[in-house]
Amino acid sequence: MNSSHPSETVRIASRMSNIAPFHVMEIQERAHQLEAQGRHIIHMEIGQPDFGAPQTVVEAAVTAMRSLPLAYTSALGIPALRQAIASHYLEKFGVAVPANTVVVTPGASGAFLLLLGMLVGPGDEVLMPDPCYPCNRHFVRLVDGIPLTIPVGPDRHYQLTLADVQAAWSPRSRGVLLASPSNPTGTLISPTELAAIAGWLKTRGGFLIVDEIYLGLTYDAPPRTALELCAQNVFVVSSFSKYFCMTGWRLGWLVAPEIYMRDLEKLAQNFFICPSVPAQYAALAAFTPETIEVLESRKLEFLQRRELMLPALREMGFSVAVNPGGAFYIYADCRSFGADSREIARLALEKAGVAITPGLDFGDNGAASHVRFAYTSSIDDLGEGLRRLRDLFHG
Repeated sequence: MNSSHPSETVRIASRMSNIAPFHVMEIQERAHQLEAQGRHIIHMEIGQPDFGAPQTVVEAAVTAMRSLPLAYTSALGIPALRQAIASHYLEKFGVAVPANTVVVTPGASGAFLLLLGMLVGPGDEVLMPDPCYPCNRHFVRLVDGIPLTIPVGPDRHYQLTLADVQAAWSPRSRGVLLASPSNPTGTLISPTELAAIAGWLKTRGGFLIVDEIYLGLTYDAPPRTALELCAQNVFVVSSFSKYFCMTGWRLGWLVAPEIYMRDLEKLAQNFFICPSVPAQYAALAAFTPETIEVLESRKLEFLQRRELMLPALREMGFSVAVNPGGAFYIYADCRSFGADSREIARLALEKAGVAITPGLDFGDNGAASHVRFAYTSSIDDLGEGLRRLRDLFHG
């Protein structure tokens, strides 16, 4: 049977026409192909720390696998981990978070699916900045909502303002989704602006979801969580992937007002049954003083990498209008090189062996004129990558 014949092909859902591929993953795949051919590739494309999980976390996972049955847990996560996350907010940010408002999820992606599945219906609009993390748009589309992206530039640190939200709000609008620190720009929204947006949304019955996945990696000012607002319309998403260096463990969490817990639990029961049980027990060790000491030393190394990359890229001809205050990304204008971002990324990978991400992934606003650099490789590798790029563009 020829499965490519139209009459023999099962029709897929119409929403798939609006789901774009995650281009950075395809760049990574091409980089791996070149490595298999013997090329030495410098990875600046993927948002994945080069550090593995701290040894304390690994040992906790091994102990759990040897001594526990690892059966299904509550769909909301094991109580001890929910409490540990709540205690972390008090110790790290000075914010009291009840443990029964914490939901442990299969990665931050699972948290977004739960929240958007609960809050967004067919045709509902969710406002978000452009550029932004691409999967957020597609999560909204998956529940048949409409991601309404608002172009923002360096004059606003690539973050939404209350004026932006007010101007774009319509009878179909349901809420706002933003990130601080953000991907791809690494910028933060000011606490004053965040509070203003949350307060105005409350008057409209709208929600505010704040992606705080990179909050632990904030460099130039003490990190502050949106949970300071103590508002019934504010939801926070976080993850063990970035600050805690546990990307492949696929574990995240969300914090929501208590009145929404039963609905979130029902969705979690049906979507996931429960988060990965070995990862949950491993994550208990993520909050110990010994582990935090390791993670804070790694944070300092990320800062050193940023301080290496920023001046070197600017000297090379990339324009970085706003210093990234968090995460591990630099979002750079590449127009001085006379080609669009896709071609710049192709040349960097194929000619110089440096993998970077074109702005194509992050929206329509300036996508062709920007590339994202991730400083998630060692100082030595980043230095070598910068040398290769300098040779490529300035020969």
